[in-house]
Amino acid sequence: MKVIRQIGIFLVAALLACSCGVSKVKDIALTSVGIQYIVPTSARSMDAKLLLGIDNPSRSFAVQEVTGTIRYNSKEVAHFVTGPLELSAKSSQTYDFPCTITLAEGASLLDVLIIASKGNLKGLKADVDVQAALKKHGVLRAPFRFRDLDLHELSQQ
Repeated sequence: MKVIRQIGIFLVAALLACSCGVSKVKDIALTSVGIQYIVPTSARSMDAKLLLGIDNPSRSFAVQEVTGTIRYNSKEVAHFVTGPLELSAKSSQTYDFPCTITLAEGASLLDVLIIASKGNLKGLKADVDVQAALKKHGVLRAPFRFRDLDLHELSQQ
């Protein structure tokens, strides 16, 4: 009985410790968005490097993939996907995210060039899904979803 009680106390303590660490994960915030470059690779796709400011009050973790959709004035313009990246613990910094961008159905490269020629991100919104793991071996996976992000507003910060 004593062993079972000790195991129970240990499990409760471990659960409390984990929940304290995980609660900070909810406070991770995207603070800024920028584009370092965009290079067309075909008529329907481009390679780009995004600059994302991320405030991470939690522990370090690995981002396995970021996917998203970019809209201009409510019209889907493109979809993007990035590869893996390690985020530092308890930091607020800007990360380089190399990514591949594919034009959405009904969008053209000319649409992108017109948007880019405006010189700002006004009218651009994004939905972003992030797959991350808090431990190196993928234990405690955490999806993060950001909806209707105003890229112009984020680029001003």
